[in-house]
Formats: sequence, structure tokens, C-alpha cells
Amino acid sequence: MTGLTGSALRLTVFIGENDTWHHRPLYSEIVHRAHAAGLAGASVFRGIEGFGASSLVHTSRLLSLSEDLPVAVVVVDTEERVRAFLPELDAIVTEGLVTLDVCEVVRYPGREGPSGTPGAPGVPGTTGTKGERP
Repeated sequence: MTGLTGSALRLTVFIGENDTWHHRPLYSEIVHRAHAAGLAGASVFRGIEGFGASSLVHTSRLLSLSEDLPVAVVVVDTEERVRAFLPELDAIVTEGLVTLDVCEVVRYPGREGPSGTPGAPGVPGTTGTKGERP
């Protein structure tokens, strides 16, 4: 069974795999800050080939010298919550691209939780005990 939750905003941050913030991978810092900000979720996707402002093509092909592959960090939540998170990115992203896209969310609540109710604890929008949203 699916539950349509309606309109949301998708934030995508395109950066390089080797980008760092205080000796930590930048993509990891973004995910942890999104979590601390209470956003619904964040995922990191590693590209196999791409180029950006530098016009250098980064690829995972065996004979390539480049190891700085493209990375996309994707966050989906309400427009208000995503826009409130943008200053966090301003503070840590020095080179990259951020896109914002309106999207429609179809939520799959998951398996029954430990109490026998559908949803998972800590997952916003489910009937778990933490992180619930109206």
C-alpha cells in the first residue's frame, strides 16, 4: 500500500568525492548536518563519470588517472525545511552545484514496527515513536 504525501522539495548537491570539510568527506558532513537539522532523509550517490566547472572529465574507468568521482547528495523534505537548510550548505560547500526541484512524494511506510503498528521508529511520516510529522 502506498501513501501519497504530496508536494515536496528535492535538494541535490553535486560535489566531488574528494571534497572535504575539516578533514572529513564533504558528502558525509552534508548528510550529518541534514540529520541534525531533522530533515526526512539524505542519500549519497557516487557517479561513474562526469565533469563540472573545471571541465576535467572524472571517470571510474580502469586506465583513468582521476579518482575524484562526482557525488550527488539528495535530500527530500518540505519546501520550508529544505530552504531552511540552505544556509548550512552555504557554510560548507565552496565548489559545486546545488539544484532545487519540486517533486511529488509517494511514501511506502515499510513493514510493521516492533509494536505491531505499520511504519518504522524514527522515520518521519510513519507511525513510529520518533521523528513524526503531521
